[in-house]
Amino acid sequence: MKLDDLTGKMGEWLRGESSMSDVVISSRVRLARNIAGYPFLSTASDSEQSEVYRLLADEVSAVVGDEDALFVDMNQADDIARQLLVERHLISRQHAESEGSRGVTIWPDERRALMINEEDHLRIQGLRSGLQLEGLWEDVTGLDDALSGRLDFAYDKQLGYLTACPTNVGTGIRVSIMLHLPAMRLTKEIDRVIRAARDMRLAVRGLYGEGTDAVGDFYQVSNQTTLGKSEPEIIRSFEENIIPKIVGYERAARESLAEDHQHRLDDRIWRAHGALASARTIGTEETLALLSHVRMGIQMGRFDLINIQTLNDLFLHIQPAHLQKMAGRPLDGAGRSVFRAQYLREKLAV
Repeated sequence: MKLDDLTGKMGEWLRGESSMSDVVISSRVRLARNIAGYPFLSTASDSEQSEVYRLLADEVSAVVGDEDALFVDMNQADDIARQLLVERHLISRQHAESEGSRGVTIWPDERRALMINEEDHLRIQGLRSGLQLEGLWEDVTGLDDALSGRLDFAYDKQLGYLTACPTNVGTGIRVSIMLHLPAMRLTKEIDRVIRAARDMRLAVRGLYGEGTDAVGDFYQVSNQTTLGKSEPEIIRSFEENIIPKIVGYERAARESLAEDHQHRLDDRIWRAHGALASARTIGTEETLALLSHVRMGIQMGRFDLINIQTLNDLFLHIQPAHLQKMAGRPLDGAGRSVFRAQYLREKLAV
């Protein structure tokens, strides 16, 4: 598999399949692991970081075997390639922007990825659309078992796995659910839910995780601590309690909008489509905000000019790196805005 092969594919995180997909966009599980005997990256020298990179690249290659996985040396990848991987949620923003020896291995279906020298020496990632945490856990723990059979991970009998960030010490697991919550924002209920989530020691972040805004009404909800609970307990709390409650709130907010503000709701949805289908220049954030309204309309059965698969495809391909890959050349901000508008008009022509 080559990096360019990803551009024309639907990203796994926006496939729109499985449980609660009207609200739950995707599920992700990451495990943080470090190699015993080596310093954390925050204190490692360039030569130590390079040594960890070479060691893990070889061991990851052995675990991958003859599967058609893609390995990307982040130092060899250009800015557009790195941003493309961020847009597909295959690497973190931090991994794209960091320096030093680092890389990522990605499986063809994009459901599994292994980041070398992100914040920790190794991040094992599973990603699926909708709410599919049990299947994700099988993917991730399978890789963890295979790698732990070949590597000595830093581990303490009392604390568990040792990690660069203290909040990951213990199991090293970070569960993250991407949610689309436009109705809760419109009804001004979103702040109450965010406060409640934080009271439950959950982190609420934007589209690309820590330090990003909730553009397009996308919110990521994840556990903040891993110490004191087992992996199955953390996963079960998300599947059975946390996410069903948030989904219930969003669905109730959509019903409230439909009952009490029907004409304003429909006007917002159809105006959004009109702006997208006729714009001559348009930025990323504005596009995501308008697509959010249209997506809500489709999921509520109030808009049927396009289907949800087409809309999900637009969410991905209007982003900067994907646009430049489709254009076949680098584009500045103004050029991307013009090319994005042209692409939207072609896709939304009715």
